[in-house]
Amino acid sequence: MRTPARAGIWERVMLSEDPTPAAARALLKLQFGEADKARMRELSAKARADTLTPGERDEIEQYERVACTLDILHSKARRVLKRRSA
Repeated sequence: MRTPARAGIWERVMLSEDPTPAAARALLKLQFGEADKARMRELSAKARADTLTPGERDEIEQYERVACTLDILHSKARRVLKRRSA
């Protein structure tokens, strides 16, 4: 259970303050690579078929956690850039 604790700490660090406009633009470029997208599609198909192993369940939960954090970071970055352009 150490990975989720580390992920939670990482989230708190990343979300503690608004990024600078330059950092916001860089954050918006952060995306999953093609290999990770393919793996997530594979895991999603197995989840729909209810054939995930316990290890794959953990893996898909980690992908979900990272995706959620990435969504929050992107939202925060867009807010910063919108304020700067207003």
